[in-house]
Amino acid sequence: MRQRIAVIGSGPAGLTFARVLHRHGQPVTVLERDPAPDARPPGGTLDLHEGLGQLALDKAGLLAEFQALSRPEGQAMRILDTDGTVLRDWRPRPDDRANPEIDRGQLRDLLLGPLDVQWGRGVTHVVPGTRDGVLVHFADGRQETFDLVVGADGAWSRVRPAVSSVTPHYTGVTSVETSLDDVDTRYPDLARLIGDGSVAVYGVNRKLVAQRNSGGHVKVYVQFRAPLDWHANLDLADAEAARSSLLALFDGWAAPVLDFLRHGNAFVHRPLYVLPVSHTWTHVPGVTLLGDAAHLMPPLGAGANLAMLEGAELAEAIAVGPEDLDGAVHAFEEQMWARASRWAKITAAGLKRLVSPDPAEALALFDQVQPS
Repeated sequence: MRQRIAVIGSGPAGLTFARVLHRHGQPVTVLERDPAPDARPPGGTLDLHEGLGQLALDKAGLLAEFQALSRPEGQAMRILDTDGTVLRDWRPRPDDRANPEIDRGQLRDLLLGPLDVQWGRGVTHVVPGTRDGVLVHFADGRQETFDLVVGADGAWSRVRPAVSSVTPHYTGVTSVETSLDDVDTRYPDLARLIGDGSVAVYGVNRKLVAQRNSGGHVKVYVQFRAPLDWHANLDLADAEAARSSLLALFDGWAAPVLDFLRHGNAFVHRPLYVLPVSHTWTHVPGVTLLGDAAHLMPPLGAGANLAMLEGAELAEAIAVGPEDLDGAVHAFEEQMWARASRWAKITAAGLKRLVSPDPAEALALFDQVQPS
């Protein structure tokens, strides 16, 4: 008898989970609150690690397609001092495939493939332990039951309260994102500064990173330590007001660096939240979590990779042992918690060093990860 399985959320975790189940012939219902795949911008680029995200894609039978889409040259990283001095300029070897970049939108489309996603199905909460299984409540008032509900619905998961009362807390570091289009034609000097990958600048308790995406699109991220309500008297929807505020915050930095902000076309505020480093829960039959819903951590390249591998591993565990669905899920959780805890500690320490009173800490961390 086939199990009724649903995954909430069509991000990298949920789609990888569904795609691996699909490969094993196991039906799965994908529920997503967005009305369509392109209902909102997909975000920037991701570097998928060999032993994490790429392994997940291999389990889904998609590694070759990923390699055709990805940009190994996007691994390049240049680090500047705030005065514009080049401190590091690392470029990957032509055969380096350790962490190639891929746009989030391209990855989403790759994972979607033949999957039948139910778009516009916002979930409000889930109730485990009913007579017919796990009861899913939808925003439109409808209800549906499943044998297993997998919460892959991100930082503010609607599934998480079914297994844990813990909620994310603010790190003290906030992020503002902007972007530039057609950079090679419109801003050739900035295009050369970015190169094939990213350029990063670290100052006292603040940083700026510009990252090349495909098609001449560049994402720019600034991070700085500030109270959660730092923008209380600022309308971030007013691009000129946001730009002026950020330029003042980064006053004194080299003009080419500030040009990333001067030419940004919109500004989005993304305060950085995390879950406790060792977030676990008492196992609840019929419900589990993946990715940010389970272990929200600073965005330092690990989150999506972990989420995808978790999705693939859980799907394989279910496909191999469908007669003991609950046992497979419980064993998976134990494995996930141990690995996620290690990465949460690494990324928490990394955030402290990357947005630090001593910018030399950021450079030292880069040298540990990628010696110059």
